Amino acid sequence: MAESFGVDVERYDRTRPPYPDALVERVVAHSPGRAVLDVGCGTGIAARQFRAAGCTVLGVDPDERMAAFARRSGIAVEVAAFEAWDPAGRVFDAVVAGQSWHWVDPVAGAAAAARALRPGGLLAVFWHVPHTPPGITDALAAALPDMPRPAEDGYRTLDALAADGIRASGAFTEPRRWTFDWQRDYTRAQWLDQLPTSGLLTRLPPERLAAALDGVGAAIDALGGAFTLPYTTVAVTAAVPGGPTRPR
Repeated sequence: MAESFGVDVERYDRTRPPYPDALVERVVAHSPGRAVLDVGCGTGIAARQFRAAGCTVLGVDPDERMAAFARRSGIAVEVAAFEAWDPAGRVFDAVVAGQSWHWVDPVAGAAAAARALRPGGLLAVFWHVPHTPPGITDALAAALPDMPRPAEDGYRTLDALAADGIRASGAFTEPRRWTFDWQRDYTRAQWLDQLPTSGLLTRLPPERLAAALDGVGAAIDALGGAFTLPYTTVAVTAAVPGGPTRPR
């Protein structure tokens, strides 16, 4: 499913939210330098943010369509599954993965990250956790009753798998968990524009997708045609031993 997100790269890049500036700043502050490797970089959303923070960024992504879009904004991207990607002697100060680490084997991925990091280098994998209003999630579930319903506590599973994989690699310090709370306002049109980029919806036939959008649109209408969505962005981080002492 990971490569299904490339079916409409323009929509994906236009509608997916960026990451909190505080997260980017904290990753940079905890890294020994500003050479960043972005795993599963997609269209370059996080990569552009790290570049704006003064970093040099190389992306790795398995989908050539996503990679091609990211390159249009000046991000260098190599196409490969991260576990099989060869750093060719290059080393980085930080390896980051935004909304993508669940597509990577957690142990092999952590080991690959360690090979690409210099001593003291930071691995930071992170996800947005949306706290979607119940009426909207109920409408989506009613339109698509046979599809798994997203659960906020599912992100706890992702966090735990990432941390366990980092520990199992034996290459990092004990993982830490960072959280960043923020919110974003959505109109009906904006939410329905981004919804087709989400998970299993990227593979729905047009008629089922249309039915889902109709149901969710009606739920947003019942909220007044717009809503504020609280998010928590959760990061699991760990460092390669060695290197300078950094803030906690």
